[in-house]
Amino acid sequence: MYTLISILVVTVFFLSAAIRILNEYERGVIFRLGRVIQAKGPGLIILIPVVDKMVKVSMRLIAMDVDPQDVISRDNVSVKVNAVIYFRVVDPTKAIVEVEDYGYAMSQLAQTTLRSVCGQAELDELLSARDKINSQLQEILDLHTDPWGIKVATVELKHIDLPQEMQRSMAKQAEAERERRAKIINADGEFQAATKLAEAAEIIGEHPMALQLRYLQTMREMSAEQNTTTIFPFPIDLFQPFLKLMDKGKKEGDK
Repeated sequence: MYTLISILVVTVFFLSAAIRILNEYERGVIFRLGRVIQAKGPGLIILIPVVDKMVKVSMRLIAMDVDPQDVISRDNVSVKVNAVIYFRVVDPTKAIVEVEDYGYAMSQLAQTTLRSVCGQAELDELLSARDKINSQLQEILDLHTDPWGIKVATVELKHIDLPQEMQRSMAKQAEAERERRAKIINADGEFQAATKLAEAAEIIGEHPMALQLRYLQTMREMSAEQNTTTIFPFPIDLFQPFLKLMDKGKKEGDK
């Protein structure tokens, strides 16, 4: 009886030590007497107790936040920059054998690379050309982590903190730029209006009767406003056609 119980206890102990179940997103790197056999999983894994040792590795996408870094840009502006990195393990054996802690190693490499790349760019480029900076960071990190069996999917700059003095200077620059554009638009409008007035003056000069029609139209518009008093100037040029008719009539009467 005691022998049967002992056998059952040993069997249960053996199975508990030998059987491992890995999830769909996990892989197990098997070490047999210290030597790497292969990466197994997912599903049911059978190990040799005492002889085999398994290290689990997650194959899911990992989002790592890079701590803010003090960076001096190429145009000597001090800023704080942080980023987020998305990466995954593609070769679990390399991720365990080639580097002691791939998460810590990735974090340190990302910090130094972020300072290096951002330090080579000017402030305007950091603010307006983030896609270019992200691509450079992703390319450099992916190149250095490829021997570790890690694939860097995306690198994104999150925040660029500027000093208060620089923020005030940029606000003044933006305000001056808006004022410059407003003055240019106003001057362009004045130029177009002057051009149209010059064209109208040429037409009126060729057709003097058009000036009289314009005055009559102006009087009609003013009368529609229901003003009690209307002051309307009459230039002498308006009477010239009538004076010419009167002179012509007098000449014909003298004849």
